[in-house]
Amino acid sequence: MSDEKRHGSGSVQPGDTSKRVGAEVVRERGGDPEEIRETLIDAIGAEFTTYYYYTNLRCFLAGEEDLKEITEDARLEDRAHFELVMPRVFELGGKLPNDIRDFADRASCPDAYLPDDPTPANILETLLEAERCAIRTWAEVCDMTRDCDPRTYDMAQRIYNEEVDHEAWFIELLSRERDGEANPAGHFARGEPGDAPYSTNNRMNDSA
Repeated sequence: MSDEKRHGSGSVQPGDTSKRVGAEVVRERGGDPEEIRETLIDAIGAEFTTYYYYTNLRCFLAGEEDLKEITEDARLEDRAHFELVMPRVFELGGKLPNDIRDFADRASCPDAYLPDDPTPANILETLLEAERCAIRTWAEVCDMTRDCDPRTYDMAQRIYNEEVDHEAWFIELLSRERDGEANPAGHFARGEPGDAPYSTNNRMNDSA
């Protein structure tokens, strides 16, 4: 009986640390790991900058505690999205830009600036459009990876699920605040701010 095992070897030579099987199998299945990697950097650049901008937007919802709570959920979950995907950039042979300004410039979504007239309705509209950009971004990543990169696809669809939640929240809140209409999200906020039920990494210790 042969000792050879079907997956015991492949295109990466034993002991070769210049290549990663986790990237090469993507290529063998028709994907482009370099393109995926660069798209991920752009996508998590948007998540990272959105976390920053949402911090400012939340502060200007002074006195609107219900709006602040939902914004805080979305803010912390966007940070969780960055934390979830960042290691995948390195697994695919990449790295983050050395300069945070370059990282922000690469973000796949526009900056979510505080509106000139920072009314609750205007802030909610800014939040809503930021979430819609995120949905489009992660849908694109899902399309790129569905048939070739199960690890990245799993991450992207988990984030996509949460971004759809965020859009529904802000549609409900903006409809009430601006239009005086009920346009239900169909679900509640998280149990705790930033729970990120789909995307939070499994915590190995309290620093995770």
